[in-house]
Amino acid sequence: MRRSWVTVMAAMAVATGCGSGSGPAAAPSPHAASPAAATGRLTVTSSAYADGGTVPRRHTCDGADVSPPLDLTGVPAHTAALALLLQDTDAPHGTFTHWLAWDIDPHTTRLSAGEHPRGAREGRDDFGKTGYAGPCPPRGDRPHHYVLTVYAADRRVPLAAGASPAELLRALSGHTLAMGTLTGRYGRG
Repeated sequence: MRRSWVTVMAAMAVATGCGSGSGPAAAPSPHAASPAAATGRLTVTSSAYADGGTVPRRHTCDGADVSPPLDLTGVPAHTAALALLLQDTDAPHGTFTHWLAWDIDPHTTRLSAGEHPRGAREGRDDFGKTGYAGPCPPRGDRPHHYVLTVYAADRRVPLAAGASPAELLRALSGHTLAMGTLTGRYGRG
């Protein structure tokens, strides 16, 4: 069942799991920690799939497992850094993080497929690795929803590489000027 924005924004549970359900604890939904001060909206799109569309196999664990191309518009003028978080909101044991990066150049308007954001730091996903790890839901599940959230921050994020999703969300709290999302779906039959 697809979660409504209200449900996702209200979700505060820290949970585990994706795939076999044996992953480490995950951070709350990216929307759960969205600071009230985030009044702006930025737009996140991809030439690989439309918002609400199916994530192509190339960008999943069943394909090349490379991040999708992304385009960003509407980043506020006073943004000091961008951050991103990719999470599976339908994982068997709660929200599961697939990618987190911060201190992305605020003038970034495009990331090519598989591109590591220049100058950015990346954190530990719920597989325990850094970098992009594409959608990989359990076989037989209905398609999961993968929410990619991009945050425009009013300062550089004071975290070392390898930080957790919860640490990133805490660092962004009260420092987010705008945010935008791109949701993709993926199932493995």
